Amino acid sequence: MQRNVWISQNGQSLQGWYVKAKPARQAPLLLYFGGNAEEVTGFLSYKDELPGIGMVTFNYRGYGGSDGQPGEQALFDDALRIYDHFGNLPEVDTRQIIVMGRSLGTGVAVYLAAQRPVHRLILTSPYDSIQSLAQAQYPYVPINWLLKHPFDSLVRAPRIKTPVLAFIGGNDRIIPASHAETLLQAWGGEMHKVLIPQADHNTLGNSQNYWQQIRDFLKVDNNGSL
Repeated sequence: MQRNVWISQNGQSLQGWYVKAKPARQAPLLLYFGGNAEEVTGFLSYKDELPGIGMVTFNYRGYGGSDGQPGEQALFDDALRIYDHFGNLPEVDTRQIIVMGRSLGTGVAVYLAAQRPVHRLILTSPYDSIQSLAQAQYPYVPINWLLKHPFDSLVRAPRIKTPVLAFIGGNDRIIPASHAETLLQAWGGEMHKVLIPQADHNTLGNSQNYWQQIRDFLKVDNNGSL
């Protein structure tokens, strides 16, 4: 069953959605962090792809029904709040919290994996840092001085031991494959990479066998056991 949920702090609220795992028991939980301005409720349409696993996703600050202004530290703080809140629910198996991020959300997911115990990490269109992406597109602009939100996943990668599955689009012009490769080469734990040559930034998640490869990575059976 999908239900609307809210997390509030300091007078500001975040709007999210929670799909509780069936059957009702301690079950794995997947936390999803979407791309920039992504309508994250669409992700919940895939809930049947991972049977027996609960799902949680929230609108970033300033989007949908969520209050506030988005920013690197704000998104990081919210990710910790979401993890801590749902990790304390009696129906959640805290040993099997999965974190998934897409595009901008991969930076949030990597940060969370560096701060909290995460069983598995799934990244779609990951990057080394927003700063690096910007510098590659605008090489004559002093990005180091201008960029306020670097989302530097590369600096965190070596100390993260969580196994990661990364999907890379060979035709991704927004996050070129080289930036994902740089991040993965620095990863401190087990790393699985799926390069889909013809996929671009917006079609990568619709690629053939996308969800099957996620199920294989998570070792999900028909009952949702990991």
